[in-house]
Amino acid sequence: MGDRVAMIETACREMESSGNIVIIRTSSLWETKAMYVLDQDMFVNGVCMVGTSLSPLELLDELQAVERRMGRVKIIDKGPRNIDLDILLYGKIPYSDTRLQIPHPLMFEREFVLRPLCEILPLDKQKHFPYEGSVQSRLHKLPRPEVPLSSITPLASEKSSSSGIYTRQPKRDTQIMSILNVTPDSFSDGGQNYNIDEATLAITIKAHIAAGATIIDVGGQSTRPGSVQVSAQEELARILPALKLIRSLPEARDIVISIDTYRAGVAVEAIAAGADMINDISGGLMDDDMLPTLAKLGCTVCLMHMRGTPETMNDHASYPDGVVETVGRELLERVLTAERAGIRRWRIILDPGIGFAKTQEQNLELLRRLAELKNYRGLQGLPWLVGTSRKAFIGKVTGVDEAKDRVLGTAATVSAAIQGGADIVRVHDVREMAQVAKMADAIWR
Repeated sequence: MGDRVAMIETACREMESSGNIVIIRTSSLWETKAMYVLDQDMFVNGVCMVGTSLSPLELLDELQAVERRMGRVKIIDKGPRNIDLDILLYGKIPYSDTRLQIPHPLMFEREFVLRPLCEILPLDKQKHFPYEGSVQSRLHKLPRPEVPLSSITPLASEKSSSSGIYTRQPKRDTQIMSILNVTPDSFSDGGQNYNIDEATLAITIKAHIAAGATIIDVGGQSTRPGSVQVSAQEELARILPALKLIRSLPEARDIVISIDTYRAGVAVEAIAAGADMINDISGGLMDDDMLPTLAKLGCTVCLMHMRGTPETMNDHASYPDGVVETVGRELLERVLTAERAGIRRWRIILDPGIGFAKTQEQNLELLRRLAELKNYRGLQGLPWLVGTSRKAFIGKVTGVDEAKDRVLGTAATVSAAIQGGADIVRVHDVREMAQVAKMADAIWR
């Protein structure tokens, strides 16, 4: 009932508010049809691994207090409610009395419990997890539902028509992220939207939306190889007027606004001004405050793979273990670091970083093997953004020197990304790439 993801995130904050519970890791959030009482809207379920010194019954009391503070209304047993907090497991200890049974007596018949529970099994197989064999084997034995479970990555409020990514839905539409650089020096369109009047910028924004953009990515700092970084104040002076303009347009009511920044301070100001998500090319590596700040903001973040800085990244393109293995390993570390900072798994999107600390052949290999990268252990089920638009490696392959003329080469890379499982493609040429995405979706989805 209500904004389901918002309810779950409120419950997480409430659980930690007393200091008796610390959330260590979370699963994805999974949307499922209701069980038992079938005449209900879709449910959203997830699992948290927590640390606590409370006894099982004290923990139960704490969770029920959270439900009461959130005004839980339970109309009928197993019927619709705004929040439901259950204890599945408690360390390695079974527990049973009139109020509480651990393991939860119904968990082994519920795919919406077992699937997220499997997500937070330790990646290190040397660490014992209670009932691990039972969890995995019981999941495999359950009958498959007519509609497969799908995880949700929220982008905006559930009131928005572009509210989230359902990365496990085979028939999903690829989201089109349009690039709106308000810089004088970006590699492809530098200056096109810099210091122009509001009416002209509004025409551009409306054109992107009409052409099929569902997300607009606003950037105030060029990150092309060798680019000089401006101050945070200058970055904000560029992006905030554009952000506020987008928010004022009726045509952009359902558009998700992303801010392309690696600075925590810029992220704070942008989210306060109405942005929905942060697109960090450094995955939190260029500002130590970024990941803890995003955890407090509670917004969705795209963590991209990059090494070094925009000035130095071309010196860091050595991958002795292979580019897919290494990018997977390094992105997994970014995910685990984000989780330790308090960012929920359901708020994370990944980007392989095409063109960032990669050679031409490495870029091509990442596109060719994107499906393998998506299934890297510990990254399964997370949504992916791929940005190839007009990049230099396309020019080298096609012989097209001018970035703005690399439309056809970009189209091939967008199609390849969608075949590999990309959920979002980040593009300059919105009208053309929206058509490519529709065709690729029709073929592969």
